[in-house]
Amino acid sequence: MPAAILLMRFHFHLTFLLAVVLPFTGVAQLIPAAPDSLPAGPPLTLSQAITAGLGANYGIQIAQRDVTIATNNVSRANAGQLPGVDLNLTQSNNRINLRQQFEGRDPRVTNNVPTSLLNANIAATWTVFDGLGMFIAYDRLKTAVGAQQQLTRATVEETVESITNAYFSVVREAGKFRALEAALKIGQARIDLTQAQVEVGVSAKVELLTAQVDFNADRSAFIQQQEALATAKVTLNNLLGRAPGTAFSATDSIVVTRDLTRETVAQRIRSANPRLAAAQRSVDLADFDRRLIRAARFPTVGLTGGYGLTRNANGAAFLPGTSQLTTNVNRQQGFNYGVMASLPVFDGFQRRRREQNARIAVEQSQLRLDQTQLQLDADAERAWVRYQNRLQLLTLEEANQQLALQNVQIALERYRLGLLTPLVLREAQRSQLQAATRLLDIRFEAKQAEITLRRLSGELVQEGG
Repeated sequence: MPAAILLMRFHFHLTFLLAVVLPFTGVAQLIPAAPDSLPAGPPLTLSQAITAGLGANYGIQIAQRDVTIATNNVSRANAGQLPGVDLNLTQSNNRINLRQQFEGRDPRVTNNVPTSLLNANIAATWTVFDGLGMFIAYDRLKTAVGAQQQLTRATVEETVESITNAYFSVVREAGKFRALEAALKIGQARIDLTQAQVEVGVSAKVELLTAQVDFNADRSAFIQQQEALATAKVTLNNLLGRAPGTAFSATDSIVVTRDLTRETVAQRIRSANPRLAAAQRSVDLADFDRRLIRAARFPTVGLTGGYGLTRNANGAAFLPGTSQLTTNVNRQQGFNYGVMASLPVFDGFQRRRREQNARIAVEQSQLRLDQTQLQLDADAERAWVRYQNRLQLLTLEEANQQLALQNVQIALERYRLGLLTPLVLREAQRSQLQAATRLLDIRFEAKQAEITLRRLSGELVQEGG
């Protein structure tokens, strides 16, 4: 092959290498555009993922039904404030054998005598005073609804956090995928360029072998990254209640909020954290239970009333002064009303024991509240330290990424001029890839810390939404 042709091939491959590398080094968002080989699928935004995940999460569905049950329980009748009305009906029939004997007379025997009894009544009872226990019970039912709503909200927020982290994990792995694919294109261009240099006698074959080894190393990392991206998508699909292999493309990018303040987060944790609010309502519920037991010390006063009908038909009645059987029918009907009252006097000290246990339960619920507060403060402090650290690292890595991009660009230019060895070029390329990977990891970790702070401060899900 003529030397002129070989030189033309050399310059063609060099031009191709620069055309591939230079656009990548000038990208402002630090993640190149998705190449054709990136696994495709329908676009999926973070908002769509959260909506789908909340609708398919079994824990949220169960918690929502618990709220419905607690809401249904809030009624004055369930608290004992309304009267109770019962309608009763009894009809009994008998067949009896009758033997009667009076002094000095022969016995009178009658078999298979029919009798019947009908008893029908409507009765009403209404407790008008029970030591205010019925009002305490009603307030307790309303508080139980609020407690369950806070627990449901906490479940929703924790689910949103899991979905958001899983979604951004896909974004991170997709960014690494693109960076590695760009590195493969550069590696292939380097092989072609080195091959041209060997053919014109500018480079030794060992440099071509080295370029091929480096390309295979990048190819290995690329294949492993394909697995990491697929695994991240499976995790997100599982949270969304979809088939593990459902294809999609995450369209949102990782944008970290940098203006959170420690004071604001701490204030919102105490005022809006659902776990803390649920613990506070648990204290209130325990206090209601204590007051209910104490109300049992007072007398209970109620009203009763009703209307009844009783009909008794006896077929074994004898006519006076004769031995002839006849049927005797008695019928009673009318209203009844009255007042009932009861006062506990002595129950073997059982009520005192229950009151003592109720006071201990109040203390336990207060301890759990304090424990929850302490745990939330510790979680917030860890998340805040991580958030601040990752913000510093994010600023550093963003600047470092720009330096690495400039270093690659300069190395390529010096390599074109023959002033740089392939090993130095490879090291510059590796440094740039590592800088891009670190930047993706740090940005993801910073976002994770931000999401944790927002969950702790009750900002992921707004009240009633």
